[in-house]
Amino acid sequence: MGRLKLCKLSNREVSRRNLLVHPPEPPLDILFADPTNSIYVGKTRIFHAPFYWSYENVANPHIAVVGISGSGKSYFIKTFLLRASYVWGSNALIIDWAGEYKDWVKQTNGKIISLGKGSYLNILDLGGMKPYDRIKQIVRTLELLTDIAQYPEQRRLTEQAIEKAYIQGKFKMDATDQKDELGKQLRPPTLKDVIKILEEMSSLGSYEFPAELENAIYRIKQYTKSGEDFFAQQSTVSLDEIITSGLVDLDLSGLPDETFRALAALTILQFVKEKMRSVGWTSKKGLRLIVVLDEAWKIAKEENSDAVMIVREGRKYNFGIIVASQNPTDISEAIFSNVGTTFMLKVKFERFLDYLQGTLNFSRYMRDEISKLGVGECAVNMAFTTPTPYPSTFLLDKIEGEEPSKEYFLDLEGVLSLKQKREVNMAKSVSFLKEDLRRKMRQYGLTDDKVEEVTKFFDKNNRHMDVINFVIQLERYGVGRRNISEMLKDSGIDDITIINIFGKVDMRKTDVTGRDISQVVVED
Repeated sequence: MGRLKLCKLSNREVSRRNLLVHPPEPPLDILFADPTNSIYVGKTRIFHAPFYWSYENVANPHIAVVGISGSGKSYFIKTFLLRASYVWGSNALIIDWAGEYKDWVKQTNGKIISLGKGSYLNILDLGGMKPYDRIKQIVRTLELLTDIAQYPEQRRLTEQAIEKAYIQGKFKMDATDQKDELGKQLRPPTLKDVIKILEEMSSLGSYEFPAELENAIYRIKQYTKSGEDFFAQQSTVSLDEIITSGLVDLDLSGLPDETFRALAALTILQFVKEKMRSVGWTSKKGLRLIVVLDEAWKIAKEENSDAVMIVREGRKYNFGIIVASQNPTDISEAIFSNVGTTFMLKVKFERFLDYLQGTLNFSRYMRDEISKLGVGECAVNMAFTTPTPYPSTFLLDKIEGEEPSKEYFLDLEGVLSLKQKREVNMAKSVSFLKEDLRRKMRQYGLTDDKVEEVTKFFDKNNRHMDVINFVIQLERYGVGRRNISEMLKDSGIDDITIINIFGKVDMRKTDVTGRDISQVVVED
């Protein structure tokens, strides 16, 4: 039997012991918002309190989502969009960089618009703006995507040519109402008209800096070449239609490269912002529109991009942006510092955790928990509008979607070193969400029938597959080791284990099964 001993303690010593502290969760009145005006996400880890997301108590309705591949990032976004449509009747526009959401949108009877595959977007469309204002946006976009800012004369020539194209089209430069004498809506010029103006200027031979003029022409021509003039023809995409048609996927995967995709995304964001500006904020429940930018690093990182500007402007408009990425450093600090809410799923690398912790200012305890999160588990950071005595970052047990998230497991038992096997906490398998795994395989060139074959193998074996068999199967289908290695790393498998995996694969292929491969072990 132990004994109690009375002793004197100073106030300072008592305070160090933290006998009574508030747990790292906000109170229920913050977590449990009105279910008819909020989005249910999941239950908190400590008190299992239901968390309903609302922008009422935070700086703005904009959201950042980060997490490694397979952590449940896209599953959260899909769940959020579906519930927002049920609760608020929100429209959703997914600016889909890699075509990741296309199949899901199709399954939900949403609308697919594929730029580069038959659809066009004229970047000289006004979208309800004055030509002078639209010209400023176009030039700023070119500054983000090209080196034109380094050449003031080329920038001036380009700006003047765009202005002249509008004037030749009989547009009133400081007006939003653009109609001809008969009251018919004017047809906007295109980049091809801009090129024509610059080439006519060049043909006169009187311009004193011909090299500057030729370079200005060359820069714009990359967007007007036959077969790549996706932004230099009259639009087949209706802005009013894509922001009022429920769930819409703007598929950019058919465009040639990152620059073309970024040009499309920036143009759409500019049009959406102006449309929402003209409508204005209303006190009506919910959000009229939710725009998703997933893996859009080209425009989410630059400080002067429209994505950052919209987040900084907060509640001005009746729509919210969801910016998502596997790599937090691909998202500008200005976005993390200004979004109302950040959802952090599993984050693997120390430099990513450093970046998040430095920007969002959460505790060391929270940092350690984020590094250990499983599929669908997450930490939430909320930028409250007023100072609060409770933590702004807390943990959720799991994101609870419209249907259970199905996980597939790669078993590692046969490739772990003796040292790893002795470690009690060493994971014996890694997991993927089913749809994330299918998406990854498609990205690496597998056809739908091959993806189905791999999926069926998992389903037949209670959602498990030996990692060696998995790698052999992918190699048979033509997936290179670099891509396979990237996939395994994204799932949290370390380099030493990956080396062992490929070694075992090579042995099995050559039928060297009687001997065990030497494990590659790095000792402390």
